[in-house]
Amino acid sequence: MKVALVHDYLNQMGGAERVVMALHDIFPDAPIYTSIYDPERVDPAFQRMDIRTSFMQKLPLVTKHHQPYLPLYPFAMERLDLRGYDLVLSSSSAFAKGVITRPETMHICYCHTPMRWCWNYDEYVEREHLGRMARSILPFFITGLRIWDLTTAMRVDHFIANSPIVAERIKKYYRRDAVVIPPPVEAHRFPFDATTVPEDYFLIVSRLVPYKRVDLAIQACNLLQLPLIIIGGGRDLEPLQKMAGSTIRFLGRLSDAEVLHYYTHCRALLFPGEEDFGITPLEAQASGRPVIAYGAGGALASVIDGVTGRFFREQTIESLAAVLSTFDERMFQPESIRNHALEFDTPRFQRRILQFIEAKLHESKPKTTRTSTSDLVH
Repeated sequence: MKVALVHDYLNQMGGAERVVMALHDIFPDAPIYTSIYDPERVDPAFQRMDIRTSFMQKLPLVTKHHQPYLPLYPFAMERLDLRGYDLVLSSSSAFAKGVITRPETMHICYCHTPMRWCWNYDEYVEREHLGRMARSILPFFITGLRIWDLTTAMRVDHFIANSPIVAERIKKYYRRDAVVIPPPVEAHRFPFDATTVPEDYFLIVSRLVPYKRVDLAIQACNLLQLPLIIIGGGRDLEPLQKMAGSTIRFLGRLSDAEVLHYYTHCRALLFPGEEDFGITPLEAQASGRPVIAYGAGGALASVIDGVTGRFFREQTIESLAAVLSTFDERMFQPESIRNHALEFDTPRFQRRILQFIEAKLHESKPKTTRTSTSDLVH
């Protein structure tokens, strides 16, 4: 059983890239096909994997400034040579699902979301603060990309969505059904001690980009003079620092061990953006800490209001501040929070993926040639 993995691009590290790592753990001999790859910007574990890039890898500055090359991604994905594989697993929020496979190859797409800039264009432009030139040029590409995106959805044999909200989008835009398998969280990597006494700070662990809405948390904490620690970097760092008051601390990018310490000792993690799923809330919960999240999108699938955290219902400073002003972390049981996170642990994700693949292979093959899970792994 020959398996190939496909991912949009490997020039940043986030939840989607952790999904790829978990899939590679299931199929350690599978090469990873992608448009571009920057080993310095992703987990070092990728350096031990067979990474195969497209022609875009040779373009100037592409790994650091890939947005200007937007029109080339469909061509890059369609030119990847996937002949000879029995199974192709794509991890896609944009282009990876557009690969072309042979008739005898099964293509399963783990979809993080349909293309945001195609199907939520106005919201994307607004939250990314795009300049006048980009706003004038992009519409000429978006219509063509929507057609390509819809067409390539038909190339996928089976969709997996990372959350119910993404399954709804797949149904809406692609007219396809999707099974929901939440992304993996390495829950056992996070230390847990029910007797740990939290310190006096709220926490954000995030890339500092517009749609994460870190600005909302800063302004709410400014208003209430609450301590907030922000871990992460990104292009919004400077404007966010200018906005921050005396109770806000920026720690930049930290080692995994340092991040674990802050997860374990925070009053709660703040999650003010609307995500397709969002791994960080479950990482905090794996440490036994509650989450204060905007009650929309993926947070609805990862946080239980009143049990593992609290929702604020409007994406405004006032709504978040109202929850923060009455929040009492002593009302939450660390053991219950931890147990909820274990439902999303990586081994469970991998079992669900294998069970799904095996079921689909059994449906598609005659009884005499059906493949077992052991055949897939070995």
